[in-house]
Amino acid sequence: MELWILATLAAATFQTARFMLHKRLAVGLGATASTFARFVYAAPLAALSLALYLAATGAALPRLGDGFWLWAVIGGAGQILATVFTVLLFARRSFAIGIALKKTEVLQTAALGFVLLGEAISGLGWIAIAIGMAGVLLMTEPPKGGDAKGSLQDPKVILLGMAAGLFFALAGIGYRGATLAVESDSALLRAGMSLVIVTALQSTAMAIWLRWREPGQISATWAARRGAIWLGLTSALGSWCWFTAFTLQNAALVYAVGQVELILSVAASVLFFRERVTARELSGIALLGVSILVLILGV
Repeated sequence: MELWILATLAAATFQTARFMLHKRLAVGLGATASTFARFVYAAPLAALSLALYLAATGAALPRLGDGFWLWAVIGGAGQILATVFTVLLFARRSFAIGIALKKTEVLQTAALGFVLLGEAISGLGWIAIAIGMAGVLLMTEPPKGGDAKGSLQDPKVILLGMAAGLFFALAGIGYRGATLAVESDSALLRAGMSLVIVTALQSTAMAIWLRWREPGQISATWAARRGAIWLGLTSALGSWCWFTAFTLQNAALVYAVGQVELILSVAASVLFFRERVTARELSGIALLGVSILVLILGV
C-alpha cells in the first residue's frame, strides 16, 4: 500500500479522536476557544517532533521556496474557519452526521485543486468520489415528525456544512501548495516543516483574535489544559499525517480516502456519545467504504 494512503488512514484516525475531544471541550470553551486550544497545544508538540526528526536523521532545515507563505496562510486560515464551523455543526446534529456534512470538502477540493493548482482527477477517481458523495447524501436522513432542525431542511445545517467543506478544501489545497514549496526530497520533512510554521501562525492569529474579541478565553483555554493537551497531541499527530499525504498526492484524492473517518465517527457516535445511527446512515457508510476501496485499489 502506498505511503500517502497509509498516512491518510492514520490521519483520519487521529482526526476522529480530535473531533471527539473537540465535541466535549466545546461544551465549556465554545467553538472559537476550543479551536484555539487545538492549535496552541499542537504547536509545541509539532516543533518537538520536527526537532527529534532532524536529530535522528541528521537533516538540515530545508529552504522555503516561492509561494510557501501564501499557501501556508491560505491553508492555515482555511483550517481555522473550517474547524469552527464543524464544531458549530456538532451542536445541531449528531457527531457522525456532522462529520458527514463537512465531507462536501472532497468535491470542493477537486474543483479548487484544478483551478488553483491545475491538478486534474482521473475518470476512476471521479467515479469513486461520486460513490462517496452518494453515501454522504444517504446519511443526511430527513427528520421524522416534521422537525427540520439538524437535517438538510435546516438552513443553518446547509450553511454550516457547506462552509466547513469549503474551508477544509481551501486548507487542503493550501497545505499541498505549501508542502510542495518546501525544498526537500523527504515527504516527512516537508510535512513537518510546513506543520510547525502553520501551527505557529494559527496560534498567534487566534490568540490576537481572542484577546481582542473574546477576553478571558485564553485564560479559560489554559485552565482546560488537562483535556486540551490531548486535543493538541491528536491534532499534531493527525496534521503531520495529513501534510505527508498532501505532499505525495492530489488533495482531493487524499480527502476521498480520508472519508474512512466517517466509519470511525459512527463507531464513536454510538460507543462514546450514545447517539442512534439509522439503517439509512449505515447504508451510506457502506457506499463510502466502496468508494474508498475503489480509490485504494485503482488510483
